[in-house]
Amino acid sequence: MVLQHTSGTRLPAAFATCVLACLSPYAGAAAGEPATPAWKLSGFGTLGAVYADSRDADFTASVLRADGAGHTQAWSPDVDSRLGAQLDLRLGAWSGVLQVVSEQRLDGSYRPQLEWANIKYQLTPDLALRAGRIALPVFLGAESRKVGYTIPWVRPPVEVYGALPVSSSDGLDATWRWSTGPVLHATQVFAGRTDQNLHNGLRIQAKHIVGLSHSIERGALSARLSAAGARLDTAIGEDLFAILRGFGPQGNRLADRYEIRDKRVSMFSAGMSYDPGPWFVTAECGRTRTDSLLGGGTSAYVGAGLRRGALTPYAGYAQVRADFPTHDPGLALEGLPPPLAAAASQVNAGLNGYLATIPVQSTWSAGLRWDAATNIALKLQFDRVQPREGTRGALINNQPGFRPDHAVHVGSVAMDFVF
Repeated sequence: MVLQHTSGTRLPAAFATCVLACLSPYAGAAAGEPATPAWKLSGFGTLGAVYADSRDADFTASVLRADGAGHTQAWSPDVDSRLGAQLDLRLGAWSGVLQVVSEQRLDGSYRPQLEWANIKYQLTPDLALRAGRIALPVFLGAESRKVGYTIPWVRPPVEVYGALPVSSSDGLDATWRWSTGPVLHATQVFAGRTDQNLHNGLRIQAKHIVGLSHSIERGALSARLSAAGARLDTAIGEDLFAILRGFGPQGNRLADRYEIRDKRVSMFSAGMSYDPGPWFVTAECGRTRTDSLLGGGTSAYVGAGLRRGALTPYAGYAQVRADFPTHDPGLALEGLPPPLAAAASQVNAGLNGYLATIPVQSTWSAGLRWDAATNIALKLQFDRVQPREGTRGALINNQPGFRPDHAVHVGSVAMDFVF
């Protein structure tokens, strides 16, 4: 048995088993296997360094990071570096998985976080039930988005995957595997919630998460469609909304529109990958919507590469556009006394400062992957990141001198490994 991964290197059977256990949320014993307990420890990680030529904002892989490359420091190890460990336990039709990941958090620490912790029961050879903390099955690489070794590029495109910075939820799911001729199907329904403490008591809560994901495989082709919805709560901007409500009915209308309190959020994604071996192409698109300060947008990427022995040169393009206004006239200033008009103008500026964080951005990427060993890949990648429409794009920590619509050039080196 061998495993063909995105670089084209063929892995030995023992190592393939380890990687599959590390990556698959469906790893476990099939019904009918001997009830002999078996456990396995595996892991993954990335050691990376990123350079960005911006001095007025930070390039980062996620908005849930404290900083990145550019303003905070020209070279940053925090954008991509992480370490993960996973424990799998199997007992007949029952199995469990525990995965812990350490990466930079919003408070700047690398405090480990519980990524997965669930129990699965293989009800039939085709139907499995799980309960606990489970990867949200949204996007093509939902279960492996933190395992850099499994993808050709340094990181999943931030324009697409940044739309869902929360990657797991606490709840239930059921997966039914079936086939139509040569096409293999996996239909997954899921429900749950998530509650994360981001920093200094700031929390993000998603309640009543429900969704459906459907994956297909036929030879070199794989694809996934996903749809999910939830009710979102967070205190982001609450001081601004309190001030807005002090301006009477028009302030209340603005606060009701943008406040992130029990707001409906929906997400749809579709992705496909065709990988016959000597080359590959992958594409994905997604759409998010929430009637709040977080806005919504449509994102997409396409990437392709060629395999030449241990070397894989690749290139890609990604973009995200806002389907929600990134500017609002705010409070009407006409007829207000001068001191109150000045205060209202500052409140409007604060509101539009938040709206400017709704990303509108495009990125051209090119890179090279070298599979130096059966479990180590070295990567070099260059990106041209272009925020658009007066927003900061997916950058963070923008400073007063930040110029919207000004391209940022990014260079990344990374060593991905699994064990």
